[in-house]
Amino acid sequence: MMTHEAFSFQYLSEKNSSSLTSFSGLPLYMDLAAISGLWLKISQKVQTKTRGWSDLQILMSLILLNLAGGDCIDDIERLENDGGLKTLLLKLETHGMTRKQRRVYERRWSKEKNRAFPSAAAIHRYLEQFHNHTAESLRVEGKALIPPQNKLLSKLQNVNSSLIDYAQKNHRCDVATLDQDATLAETHKRTALYCYEKYKAYQPFNTYWAEQDLLLHSEFRDGNVNAGFEQLRVLKEALQLLPKEIKKVLLRSDSAGYQEDLLRYCAEGKNERFEKIEFAIAAKVSDSFKCAVAEVAEANWHPVCKEMEDGSWLKTDQEWAEVCFVPTWTAMKKDGPNYRYLAIRERMNPQLELPGLTPQQLELPFPTIKLEKGQYKLFGIVTNRTLGGNDLINWLRKRCGYSEKLHSVEKNDLAGGQFPSNKFGANAAWWQIMVLAFNLNNLMKSLVLPKQLKNKRLKALRLAIIGVAGRVIQHARNLFIKLSGGKNTADLFWQIRMNMNKLANAPPLLSA
Repeated sequence: MMTHEAFSFQYLSEKNSSSLTSFSGLPLYMDLAAISGLWLKISQKVQTKTRGWSDLQILMSLILLNLAGGDCIDDIERLENDGGLKTLLLKLETHGMTRKQRRVYERRWSKEKNRAFPSAAAIHRYLEQFHNHTAESLRVEGKALIPPQNKLLSKLQNVNSSLIDYAQKNHRCDVATLDQDATLAETHKRTALYCYEKYKAYQPFNTYWAEQDLLLHSEFRDGNVNAGFEQLRVLKEALQLLPKEIKKVLLRSDSAGYQEDLLRYCAEGKNERFEKIEFAIAAKVSDSFKCAVAEVAEANWHPVCKEMEDGSWLKTDQEWAEVCFVPTWTAMKKDGPNYRYLAIRERMNPQLELPGLTPQQLELPFPTIKLEKGQYKLFGIVTNRTLGGNDLINWLRKRCGYSEKLHSVEKNDLAGGQFPSNKFGANAAWWQIMVLAFNLNNLMKSLVLPKQLKNKRLKALRLAIIGVAGRVIQHARNLFIKLSGGKNTADLFWQIRMNMNKLANAPPLLSA
């Protein structure tokens, strides 16, 4: 019979832990950051007024913190107290330097340097440099605006281009499908503003490049800034970041993107480089749209079929139809582009009405319509694409899956769900560093990791490679990491390093 007594083992401290590490996989990401040009871009473009610690050291420390699973600045001490990782980083700090360069580097410090990672206080001071103090008075409750960035924050945001260009160099694409969406990140910071959900939050707006599985652009915003605020401006900024090989752009968005200026810009080909941008955007379900849906004959409704992973199609409970709907703004130009409207309906089961409920309590959180056969949930789509209705719906819904997964990774797997400061600019910099970690990890998956790890979430990669225990050994001026986990783990790391070396030395891969 099992007892309720504690097991008979004890914990003791390791007397010599300077060579042990719990993060044997983090140096792999340092390798990728180096060969992708991220290190060089940080060193050249981000030039803050730092004393001792360089921009590269602080930013890479925070990227590694994100990858290791830390979600606040104080977690940096967990990495600093990892003896093996500390030993490794201290040795790599002067890697490739001449004797003269090492002496210059050592003179940056007033005392002998014995830390591999900056302290929490140093990181706080560093992040505050990205805050635009003159724009702080513009942030007020009830007024949606995006404070102007200072020069340092703009430079930090531009660092992401090194990862975008490296992905394109090794996996060439000529089409860019952009998914735009905002996400709410709840916070209890004193200076944060309330969002539409009635709690304090920030609401960053992401532009995700589906073919490369990377964040092309991410703008940090206050919680009271609605998702569609200045979305056309953000799209224009994102388009400028696309590599020169891109010939065609497609856009997907939720109903926040249902804006006349955005739709006209895409449909009328106003972008000089890409001209017409094909899109599918969730349409607002207005009363006039419902009237147009009510006129659709029953014979014109078709089942929505969902494409499965094996390529088969599964019939759902939803139906779609083309709708003859012409909003006033689309009819202003006689020779203007055509906008197709689709409706999706889903039959609702009859609901019992409980006594005593107010009309507000009886309201449903989604639009509905009453037709001959009963009451339906109703959704709308506007597009300028010529795809068949079912194919278009499936293409648009891929955005939903990617966006929700992306938001979860940003706020749960990485450190985008916790903010370190009451200063907006410091939190914006923290968010941009998380974006760099996100893209670096996705580059690792797409270009380096073996097939069995390419589709794994970050928490699975922490178990498989990042959090593997090891011992750092110095021998004959060389560094070695002796891995735990036996031959299988060693073979996995060997394969990853081989892929990394090929990536560093081989010519760019052809597009898939």
